[in-house]
Amino acid sequence: MLRILLGLWLALLCMPASARLADPQQAWNSPAARDLAQIRRSGELRVLVNESRASSGEVRGQAVGGEYHRLKAFERYLNQRQQGSLRLKLLPRPKTDLLKALQRGDGDLVASSELLQSEAAIHVSSSQALREAVPLVVVTRQGVRRNLRFEHMAGRSLALPRGSAAVEAVRRINQQLAERKLAPLMIEWVDDSLAVEDVLEMVQAGIYNYSAVEQPLAERWSKVLPRLRIDRHLVLDNRRDLNWYVRPDAPTLRASLDAFLEDYRAPADQDSAFQRVYRRSYKVHYPLNRADRQRLEKVRPVLQKYAAQQDFDWLALAAIAYKESSLNPAARGANGASGLMQITPAAARSVGVGNIAALDSNVQAATRYMAKIRRSFFANPRLDPDERLAFILAAYNMGPQRVQSLRAEARRRGLDADRWFFQVERIALEQVGMGPVSYVAAVNKYRLAFDRERDVLEPRVVHK
Repeated sequence: MLRILLGLWLALLCMPASARLADPQQAWNSPAARDLAQIRRSGELRVLVNESRASSGEVRGQAVGGEYHRLKAFERYLNQRQQGSLRLKLLPRPKTDLLKALQRGDGDLVASSELLQSEAAIHVSSSQALREAVPLVVVTRQGVRRNLRFEHMAGRSLALPRGSAAVEAVRRINQQLAERKLAPLMIEWVDDSLAVEDVLEMVQAGIYNYSAVEQPLAERWSKVLPRLRIDRHLVLDNRRDLNWYVRPDAPTLRASLDAFLEDYRAPADQDSAFQRVYRRSYKVHYPLNRADRQRLEKVRPVLQKYAAQQDFDWLALAAIAYKESSLNPAARGANGASGLMQITPAAARSVGVGNIAALDSNVQAATRYMAKIRRSFFANPRLDPDERLAFILAAYNMGPQRVQSLRAEARRRGLDADRWFFQVERIALEQVGMGPVSYVAAVNKYRLAFDRERDVLEPRVVHK
C-alpha cells in the first residue's frame, strides 16, 4: 500500500504545473467541464475581456476593438464549421480577475488585448501566440526630456493600471538599479476607473509623466493621441507572448481556437473606425497650469460652499466646471446652457433657482440639480461612491431616465448595472455613442488630476 501511495505521489510531482490543482479545495469546488460541445448546446460562448472601451466592442454599430474583430471572426469560424447560431457573450472583468474568473467557470475564453501577469497564468491553457515577444515600452508625451537608459529614469514614477504586466519587469530593473546604488523606478497605481487608454491620454496631457504599455497598444493609440511619445529604446521586457486562454478541461475549444488563429489575418482597415471615433473623443487637457490654477482659486469659495451644502466633493464640482466651461463663469453653451456649470434655465427652475447668470446662483442650481438626481435615482447605499458620481454625471449629461434604461439593458445582458465604468457605459457606447461616455470619462480624469493636488489646492487651516 505504501508503495502505491509513493508511486501516486511521484506521478503527481511529474505532472506539469498547469495540470496540478492549487489546493484540495479547488478540486472539490471545480465547476463542471464545459468544452465546445457543451458550449454549442448552450448557444453561447462566454468571453471574458479586459475592461477597456477600445478592445472589444462597438460604438453605434461600428466595431472599434482589435480583439472584437478577431472574436467576431472566431464566432463566424465556429458557426461555419458546424451549422448553428453560436453567439458571443462578452463579459468585461478587471484585468486582475480575468484568469480567476475563467478558473471559477464564469467564462469559457479569456480574450485580452494586453499581457496578463505571468503568476496568474497557472491552471489555464494558453492558445498559440497572437503576438510573439511583445515589448513593454515606456511612454511619455512629446517635449519631455528623452531618457536614453533606465538609469536616467532612476527615481521616476510610472503610472500603471491594476494588473499591468510591467510590474514584473519593473522589479527586475529595480534590482539592477539597486546594484548600481540608484533610486528605484516608482509605481503609481492609478484609479480602477482608468483603462490603459485613459492612462495614455493622461500621459499625453501631462497629468502623469510616464507609463509603460505593450508597444502594439502604444502604437495603435498614438494614431489617436498625436502628442504621445513612445520610447521604443526603453524596453522593460520583451519575453512574453500575447495569448488567449481557456480552461484545461476544454481541449476541443483550445484546438478549434488554435486552428482559427493559425490562419486568421486582421483586416487591413480594422482600425479605421477606431481612429475615426476616438480621435474626436480623447482630448483631455492638463487642468493645472498657472492660468487654470488662478481661475480655480477664484471660484473655489463658491464651489466649496455649495459642495458642502449638498454633500459633494468640491473638486468633483471643479472637474465638472473645467469640462463644461474651462472654469469660465461667463461661458455660453447650446440650448441656453450658461455659466461655470453650463446649467440650463429649465434645469435650474426645476430646483427653484431663477437667475443663473450670477456665479453663485449658477453653482447653486447645478449642485441642487445633481443632488436631486442622486436622491431620486442613485440613492441606493450599495452603489460605490465613485460609481454613483459617474451615474449622476451621465444623468446630468443625457437625462436620468435614459441612464436608467441603459442600466436595465446592462442587467438583462448579465453586466453589473451598479457600475458605470466598463459595464453600463458599454451599453451607452452601443446605443448612444461616445458623447456621454467621453463626458463622464473626462470629468473623472479631471477629478483624479485635481485630487492628486488636493493638498495644494485646498488652503490649509492654521490652528493657533
